[in-house]
Amino acid sequence: MKAEVLTLDAKKAGDVELDEGIYALPERADILQRVVVWQLAKRRAGTHKVLTRGEVAGTTKRIGKQKGGGTARHGAGKVSQFRSGGRAFGPVVRSHATNLPKKIRTLGLKTALSSKLANGNLIVLENMDLKEAKTKELKAKLSKLGLVNALFIDGAEVNRNFLLAASNIPYVDVLPTQGANVYDILRADKLVLSKAALESLTERLK
Repeated sequence: MKAEVLTLDAKKAGDVELDEGIYALPERADILQRVVVWQLAKRRAGTHKVLTRGEVAGTTKRIGKQKGGGTARHGAGKVSQFRSGGRAFGPVVRSHATNLPKKIRTLGLKTALSSKLANGNLIVLENMDLKEAKTKELKAKLSKLGLVNALFIDGAEVNRNFLLAASNIPYVDVLPTQGANVYDILRADKLVLSKAALESLTERLK
């Protein structure tokens, strides 16, 4: 399976061979959903917390007589029925992360890449090198490529000038190969990979 390689100036720069075991898989919405849910759950802070009856300030003394006082038979004043009392069964600090087999995570990334290619939303660039960190210059190049909402994935290290120039453009994200993930790939309209990213992803996913 071959894909056309372009330059940042939208000129042809030859072809590149794509691994069918990574870029030609059938679309699996169930796999993608499982990986996205796992990703989003893992990044939740889990810092929500309420005070229980053991943590609020108040007396634990019986607030009235058991009988003959004209009141209900209440005990301590820190229970959840009273104003300023503790919360029963409220949220506590915890991790929302769940376990997902590595094989499913790998399959999810392969499926996301295959989906982008199948829908014509995958672009391969020769490189992402910029001589200067000029946002105006990069926007002109992206306009030639027809990119508005895109995720760029480069090799192990992203070109610093490209990263700085892209940081000022809305709906454009840049990641190194190590940061490639299903959620960000699906969130972007177009996925742009450099040749270095293709090689790294092939090594990572084989």
